Amino acid sequence: MLDKKNTQERPAFHGSDIEQIESFYGIPKEQIVGFGANVNPLGLSDSVKRSLSEHLDIITSYPDRDYKELRKIIADYCSVSMDYVVTGNGSTELISLLISHRNAKHALVIGPTYSEYERELALTGGHISNYYLPETRNFQLDIDDLKTALQNDVDFLILCNPNNPTSSALKQEDLQKVLVECKQRNIFVMIDETYVEFAPRVEEITAIPFVSAFDNLMIIRGVSKFYAAPGLRLGYGVTSNQQFLSTLKKYQNPWSLNSIGAYAGELMLQDTDYIQKTRNLILSERDRCLHILQSFRYAKVYPAYGNFILIRILKEGLTSFDVFEHAIRQGMMIRDCSSFEGLPGEYIRFCIMNPKDNTRLLECLAELLA
Repeated sequence: MLDKKNTQERPAFHGSDIEQIESFYGIPKEQIVGFGANVNPLGLSDSVKRSLSEHLDIITSYPDRDYKELRKIIADYCSVSMDYVVTGNGSTELISLLISHRNAKHALVIGPTYSEYERELALTGGHISNYYLPETRNFQLDIDDLKTALQNDVDFLILCNPNNPTSSALKQEDLQKVLVECKQRNIFVMIDETYVEFAPRVEEITAIPFVSAFDNLMIIRGVSKFYAAPGLRLGYGVTSNQQFLSTLKKYQNPWSLNSIGAYAGELMLQDTDYIQKTRNLILSERDRCLHILQSFRYAKVYPAYGNFILIRILKEGLTSFDVFEHAIRQGMMIRDCSSFEGLPGEYIRFCIMNPKDNTRLLECLAELLA
């Protein structure tokens, strides 16, 4: 049995580390419900599966080097010009290309957030500062305070919206204020909208409508979470900065996205039944989970715009690792958030799954937090 007080011996698991969990705890991975990966519980769309199985012979040909059809569908999906769209081998490739070729001298990262941003920034050798969202404001950004943090030498700002792990989000009014301020200061802004399609009202928080007006902006999205296809490695970026797009494409590997990935992406973004079914499930179950959690004595629950919920543990002596272990021993993997910098206290995060699994997790958490 692990000594829970010795944090140096605690394993740190990513949300998708099912195999490591299986090995460490001796629980068959088939018996583990993954509440840590933030992936759509509906799984891959049935219609996409059928169409892919019927068109596997597309791998006998190279994909279109410019991915014209896929980019056209993405442009229609986002209501932007096709000339603004670039595709990539997952959003990770585009984040890496964007960060490496902006070559920021001083990047400001709004956190607590996804660690990959900082890892990529570190490779460029520039200075990195963290601006942590205040817990006292339920991790909502204070625009005026951010302006004071944008020092004269900051030339790159990174924002995840909705943010992981807090599930908080900026609405368009505040996004516009940030973009105006950054435009005046010649700061390039990257907004990661990986979770935007899970928001109660996507049109309230997406920065897509600002792309044409702000050439200091690039929005990154993908299909890993909402479309339950992390293994497909399809991401896309949207920016009106044609000079930067040209540079990015110059350094991007040709055919970075394979034929199946390109074809699947075309199908996914047009699958309106799947999109609506997903939103119906996530919105209703997220509201139900939040309502139940708000009655727990030893849990502080924050407003959620992503498909996941952040909880602060208020019970003295009870750690996030304790709660993680309590859940995993019942076959449910949540996220112990102790590895996230900028979370002042003990936090856990879990994503929305099917109603039966959500109920089982809520009952498990109630044993410690209610």
